[in-house]
Amino acid sequence: MNLPFISVIIPTYGREEPLRDSIIDVLKQDYSNFEVLVVDQTPKHEPEIEAFLSEQATAGKIQWFRLNWASLPGARNYAVRRAKGEIILFIDDDVKLNSGFLTAHAKNYLDKPEIGAVAGRVFDRMKIADTAQGRTQGDIPYKSIEYLPPQAMDPGIAWYYIDLVHTVKPQEVLTARGCNMSFRREIFTKHGLHFDERFCGSAVREESDFCLRLRRTGYKIWYDPEASLVHLGEETGGCHDISMRSLKYQLTFYHNHFLLGLKNLTASQALRLYARLFDCHVLGRPPCHKSGSPIKVFTRAIFYTLGFAKALGTIIQSLWNDGQIYTHLDKQVESV
Repeated sequence: MNLPFISVIIPTYGREEPLRDSIIDVLKQDYSNFEVLVVDQTPKHEPEIEAFLSEQATAGKIQWFRLNWASLPGARNYAVRRAKGEIILFIDDDVKLNSGFLTAHAKNYLDKPEIGAVAGRVFDRMKIADTAQGRTQGDIPYKSIEYLPPQAMDPGIAWYYIDLVHTVKPQEVLTARGCNMSFRREIFTKHGLHFDERFCGSAVREESDFCLRLRRTGYKIWYDPEASLVHLGEETGGCHDISMRSLKYQLTFYHNHFLLGLKNLTASQALRLYARLFDCHVLGRPPCHKSGSPIKVFTRAIFYTLGFAKALGTIIQSLWNDGQIYTHLDKQVESV
């Protein structure tokens, strides 16, 4: 079998042992034809992690790039410009992999030219814990999904139906999860796609934005449950110095959802997305299950409104500024 060369890209910020363990899992793969690019935006590591990274880089096992800014989409773009692989594969810096992970991704591209991207299965640590508790206590039944419902392919509401945790059958999907996704190289070269660096803060929906634009090239995104990993889901790090409990997270969360809609959806699709966003994340109705306290609903509604205004400003500003701050900075350095 002619194995394609894979570039494994790991953006990282503020991670120590989880980053080391993720790299070790990559280096233990039963797949031989790959490189590892670590885009490191951590100002200062703990001594033992610093020594580990230096040792792996010196031995040629990883390429270690150190940057003085933190942006998840910016880190992805930075690595893509330096990657040599036929397949570009992204994982987070807090994952656990089995030894066949790269093979599971690679096999989907062999003799399947219509597939431009592979979305892997993600076992979230917290959801695994919830499921385990439910099976013990009987209050949260374990579920297994064979095929996603039709709504999962509707960009207006898909985000509330795409379940890449419990789905067990291979199938076409609308988007991938950023911690476990791969792409053909020509997506970036021939079609000129890049990750939008205006998806800030936690960078939520940056991969969804990219996947929606990818689908317009005619390529399919294929979900393969065998290409699975466990995502530990730390609250901070991963190229964003922001806690999920911070006020900044709340603002960027809504901004990024509105930006996704303004950029990629029809008016009808965008209205349905924003309505579901309000219903779920502001009012707290299922599947979000947030507090219905009037004060908390009112506070979330303020961030919802501010997020829309900020996203609208981002779109207006794009008339003269594409927002690719870190890409332009990198290219300026390269030209010097």
